[in-house]
Amino acid sequence: MFAAVDLGSNSFRLHIGEPADGDMRIVRSARDPVRLAAGLDVDGNLSEEAIETALRSLSGFAQVLGAHRLDGVRVVATNTLRVARNASQFLALAEKALGYPIEIISGEEEGRLVYMGVARALADPAERRLVIDIGGGSTEVIAGCGDAIALVESFSIGTQPQAARFFADGRIEESRFEAAVTMARATFEDAVAGYRAHGWRAAYGSSGTMRAMADVIARASLGDGTLSLAGLRALRAALVECGHVERVDVPGLKRERVVAVLGGVSVLTGAMEEFGIERVEALNAGLRLGALSDLEMRAQQHDRRDLAVIACMERFGVDAGRAQRSAAIALRLYGQLGASDPSCLHYLGWACMLHEVGLAVSHTGAHKHGAYIVEHLDLPGVTTREQRLMATLVLGHKGNLRKVREALGEPAQARMLLALRLAVACMHARVDDDLDGFRLRMKSRIEVELAPGWLQQHPTMRFWLERERAAWEDAGTAFQFREG
Repeated sequence: MFAAVDLGSNSFRLHIGEPADGDMRIVRSARDPVRLAAGLDVDGNLSEEAIETALRSLSGFAQVLGAHRLDGVRVVATNTLRVARNASQFLALAEKALGYPIEIISGEEEGRLVYMGVARALADPAERRLVIDIGGGSTEVIAGCGDAIALVESFSIGTQPQAARFFADGRIEESRFEAAVTMARATFEDAVAGYRAHGWRAAYGSSGTMRAMADVIARASLGDGTLSLAGLRALRAALVECGHVERVDVPGLKRERVVAVLGGVSVLTGAMEEFGIERVEALNAGLRLGALSDLEMRAQQHDRRDLAVIACMERFGVDAGRAQRSAAIALRLYGQLGASDPSCLHYLGWACMLHEVGLAVSHTGAHKHGAYIVEHLDLPGVTTREQRLMATLVLGHKGNLRKVREALGEPAQARMLLALRLAVACMHARVDDDLDGFRLRMKSRIEVELAPGWLQQHPTMRFWLERERAAWEDAGTAFQFREG
């Protein structure tokens, strides 16, 4: 059983799902209209009131999660926490309230998870589709066929900023709608050609705002009763007739949804007009179902992060043979250190596979170029924290250790750095098949014990070990090696 928590800009949502016969059965759901995006002040910080509201919500979610035996939990935060200046301070409090780590995912990763959820719900391997997810702070547009994603992009336009910009005083006028739609079209126009090149047979909307708009149009029999351009224009006319947010009275439209729908109508109208879409089908599937599916895939050893690392290697021409040799050595040495955290094994292995990615830029300072690439490249399924950790390992795989001094204060990271650095040295010296004579320990100091005659068989390793001793002792850790 898995759980997915979505800390969205409009609402916090939770799904607990159980895989069954190829499907994901949702056994518990929860939603809290936190309106996090509305809590950003003029300086881009979350207000104290918004933080308190969010923490109360997360404490409630923690109780729900605690009532189930879970095999995996993924908590993702989207646009508002991507842009909030005090997001790091909030995260520390939020993780304590919820009891689980929170990932601030990129807009592209958000789009990929949305598409995964939609594809899981539709289960049509041949359908070419366009998926649009309009959130409180951003809009993701994804083109794909079946389970395969062809193109994903996140646009900095959402319901909250649209409503705040064009309807801040609550007045609803046709001229304001027209200006909001024009801005939306301008946001999407440059990307349209790329999506049209992929083509689609059907268009789907996955967000709560999409479903709210579709529900209102259907209940009030507006336009043709569907989430089409005709339906949206009829809904827009009904809102204009009300004249003010406080006077909105449209069948099926809850008061708490009015502001989101105002922004959503303008964003979706602009997207549909620009992309040339006549009708969108709103689905009750998206980010949370995608996150649940991702957890299930990881449990079945089908980790998207592995594919992301391989794609990065191919993109930058990394020598796969050298990378695999380094990884095999590093994981073996890491095991000698008594370390067994599965997540650390993943990060160490991925860092080994990517440690030479910077050579595509320059041989001089390749570890620095590589660290920058690993930290900033879009890697599907890999969180910002994971990328920072992998980048730190890549940065520290050679040269002095002063540049990664903070990481050395974390025992797990220090062990990973040691294993990676020695693995790279062993790879260079081509001692892959002779590690039985190489024993490694790391406690208050680092000890390398070598079999008698080992250095004579691998003479360049003395050079590498001397370099390592100098680097570690410069960083304040004693390092000794000897043949026993």
